[in-house]
Amino acid sequence: MTAGIGWDSHRLEGGRPLVLGGVEIPGAARGLVGWSDADVLTHAVIDALLGAAGLGDIGQHFPDTDERWRGADSIELLREVRDLLPGPVAHVDATVMCEVPKLAPHRDAMRARLAQALGLEPGAVNVKFTTGEGIGFVGRGEGIAALAIATMA
Repeated sequence: MTAGIGWDSHRLEGGRPLVLGGVEIPGAARGLVGWSDADVLTHAVIDALLGAAGLGDIGQHFPDTDERWRGADSIELLREVRDLLPGPVAHVDATVMCEVPKLAPHRDAMRARLAQALGLEPGAVNVKFTTGEGIGFVGRGEGIAALAIATMA
């Protein structure tokens, strides 16, 4: 059994969709800015999986200097990473740090989307949410961050 940790953060900006775990959050006033769709949850999961497999990090596989990845759907990137893994994924656990909007109503959809991309049952993917309690870039509503751990059999 191996394990890996992933972390990502992006800033928020108006006029962009908010995508987390491959799910567009309806009614979000701002979305995340990045080279791809800036899905911090999926990016953290990707880095956790790459770490568990000893395959580097997301920037090595999908650099922001390569036009192929501009505006990329992070769930598609996750599927590409899944195909690189030397063994099966056993479990993913992730935490999203976000002040607003409330994300709990979208938990099951995020779990299902991530699990489907990894070929897992939704029960093998856990997604949690917390706020910044008004401190730091998350607490001030400037951005969103995510942390993930993945285990491989």
